[in-house]
Amino acid sequence: MTPWRIVFMGTPAFACPILERLLARPDPVVAVVCQPDRPRGRGLALVAPETKRLALAHGVPVLQPERVRDPAFHEQLRRLAPDLIVVAAYGKILPRVVLDIPPQGAINVHASLLPRHRGAAPVQWAILAGDRVTGVTIMVMNEEMDAGDVLLERETPSPSRRASSASRAGSTGSGPRKSWRGSCGPSPPPPRRSPRSAGAC
Repeated sequence: MTPWRIVFMGTPAFACPILERLLARPDPVVAVVCQPDRPRGRGLALVAPETKRLALAHGVPVLQPERVRDPAFHEQLRRLAPDLIVVAAYGKILPRVVLDIPPQGAINVHASLLPRHRGAAPVQWAILAGDRVTGVTIMVMNEEMDAGDVLLERETPSPSRRASSASRAGSTGSGPRKSWRGSCGPSPPPPRRSPRSAGAC
């Protein structure tokens, strides 16, 4: 089977475990795209995103466009000839011209059980809402905010309840249960293009 060329798009620490799993697969990660270095801390020194540091440690090229609608960035992506784009907390909505570059499309890893908590900061919103269960959704991307066809979901207790779960696990020897499922409630129509490596994340 011919390996797929993967472009990974993600910025914060949340995206690093996903990138690490992809790097461990035979499908090559040909580039990592993340936000530009930003000033942080008291001295406002420029600090590289966590995904950039991880990519460079593995010898993977890094792209940091200021604007995802920049034609020069689009040309860089085309030259990489990716088969699939994998996105996790990149930080910007991708235009159609980017989504159409890879023949297998683009998939997104989102930290909630969609359609609940679409958009930014889904973990924080799950805590504020008092959700007992949250999770991760992998979906096909389109131009709308977290509105593509759902491929996979994984449930886990919400962060606000993990401390008590961990405490009980220490005395009972059991931990929080996790489960995979293929849809959330009423499932959307099956995706027309279902990437074979969607479960890699």
